[in-house]
Amino acid sequence: MEKIRKDILMKPIYDIYEKFLWKQISKGPFPTHVAIIPDGNRRWARLRGAQLEEAYLNGYKKLREVLIWLLDMGVTNISVFALSTENCERRNRDELNIVMRYIKKGLEDLLHDELIERNEVRVNAIGKLELLPRDMIEMIDDVIERTSKYSKRKLTLAICYGGRQEILDAVARLLKEYKSSNLLEIKLDEESFKKYFYDSELSDIDLVIRTSGEVRISNFLLWHMAYSELFFCDAYWPDFRKIDLWRAIRSYQRRKRNYGA
Repeated sequence: MEKIRKDILMKPIYDIYEKFLWKQISKGPFPTHVAIIPDGNRRWARLRGAQLEEAYLNGYKKLREVLIWLLDMGVTNISVFALSTENCERRNRDELNIVMRYIKKGLEDLLHDELIERNEVRVNAIGKLELLPRDMIEMIDDVIERTSKYSKRKLTLAICYGGRQEILDAVARLLKEYKSSNLLEIKLDEESFKKYFYDSELSDIDLVIRTSGEVRISNFLLWHMAYSELFFCDAYWPDFRKIDLWRAIRSYQRRKRNYGA
């Protein structure tokens, strides 16, 4: 509780610092594709003596807020790690139901959100979607269909997703095609292999942001973040502020991206 009171007292300073950071980063360059691993909801709840329901509600609200920040900045591709395959298989059922409820609420919002229309955002979902409840799968299909007309921006939701599993599934699709085509050999490079992924058009990630102080990528979009810049933030996801995002952007801008050269 002491930390919460301190945050309130420090708000005027945060506001000044936010403007200072924006002045530093405003001239760019900005990343084209930002991926987010929104971690720390449970620890946020424990810190405040709150229920998990409140934590995930605030996490859900935070995601929309961060999407606005990124879209206003001009980021054209945003990917969010909503739920991992391991979460789907191992997480406590009661907690999983809460997470699913807010993913579903988020999908409902995407169907009617003027933010999506105004920014012409095409929405896609990747992962083992067949593990989801039927009504959620239908809702995902509806969101994808209704936003398919847009091409200016893209929002990718990774749900019941695992990076290793995606690569294994891609290999399985490749072998199935190879067997059915009676080819004598497989001619393969990185670009031709990408067509077997869940989303063959998903671009490489420029910047990955993970909250909660954990320093790992947790099996998220392994292929696509081969040359990504990584930024790890101590704030729990519901507490993630604009100054935290600006710090991540400033860190990105200060790095020299050599791509192995």
